[in-house]
Amino acid sequence: MAMETPPRWDRKMQQRLAAGEAAALGEFYDRFASLVHSLAHRVLDDDDAADQVTREVFGYIWENPDDYDPKQGNMRSWVARLTQRQAVHRLRQAEATAYAETGQGSAEELEQKVRRASVAARADYIVTSMPAPLRAALELAYFQRRDYRQTAADLGVTEDEARRRLRLGLQLLSSANTRSLEGSSPPGGYGRTL
Repeated sequence: MAMETPPRWDRKMQQRLAAGEAAALGEFYDRFASLVHSLAHRVLDDDDAADQVTREVFGYIWENPDDYDPKQGNMRSWVARLTQRQAVHRLRQAEATAYAETGQGSAEELEQKVRRASVAARADYIVTSMPAPLRAALELAYFQRRDYRQTAADLGVTEDEARRRLRLGLQLLSSANTRSLEGSSPPGGYGRTL
């Protein structure tokens, strides 16, 4: 289970990156590389392409640390959003190229594949961005197959609180399928393709 990044760390890291501190990029990479790679792989289903997206995302962050706006969420959320956008963009390009070269498939099939990947990336982004208590409850319920009573016991909260966390987490996740990733533009320019 991932730990919440403290806002103080986010601000300090942004300042260090803006100052061009190479050690800051190394620390930043150590903290977020597995998140970036796993999100990119989830969309692209290709290790080499996920590696390329990882390099692009960290290159973008190194060159544009001032694009991070703490008012829009924590740095982890920003990194996840950049990753999903870049991965979906890369998938769309790769599929369009393959379609143009082979003539196999249809434009509708391409859009369906991109849509499925977008929904999966959005769901990953939602889980990554949600508060730690909600994420912990969902992880227990989904990965460890706990019901709300077991989740309450594991988290040390009341059963009502466990149900509330699970319900809210599931409501947030349900929005992944209702908004198109490519069609929505998050605030603060986080939706730009790198």
